Amino acid sequence: MVKKPIYTILFISWVVFITLLSLFSFSNTDLPSVKIPYIDKLVHFTFYGIATLLGVLSLKEHFTLKKVKTVIVWYLVVVLVGYGIIIEILQDTITVTRSAEFLDFVANTIGVFIGLFIAKQLFLKERILK
Repeated sequence: MVKKPIYTILFISWVVFITLLSLFSFSNTDLPSVKIPYIDKLVHFTFYGIATLLGVLSLKEHFTLKKVKTVIVWYLVVVLVGYGIIIEILQDTITVTRSAEFLDFVANTIGVFIGLFIAKQLFLKERILK
């Protein structure tokens, strides 16, 4: 029986969602806005933390060896941090109303590492039966 890659689909969908939200401008819309200082940093942190959790779950669907999983999880971390850098550069270069911010990159990176910590605690620990 073939295992359904539900977490892989969720991970890819989440990254596409982040990309669209990062490159689309909401400044000329009738959407309600919230004026809380630095709330966007919390959003960046949360989005990248969730991306990391979904990425780890996706990798668990495809790899079973602990040593391989550890190496691949660190590749995931590098890819997500790099993706955050690329998105910030794209915001500065291809959008008119968005700009790159160093603190957004910092929030993205912290989100990735906190997401990795949570994933390790919840999904990557070896369960020992007593």
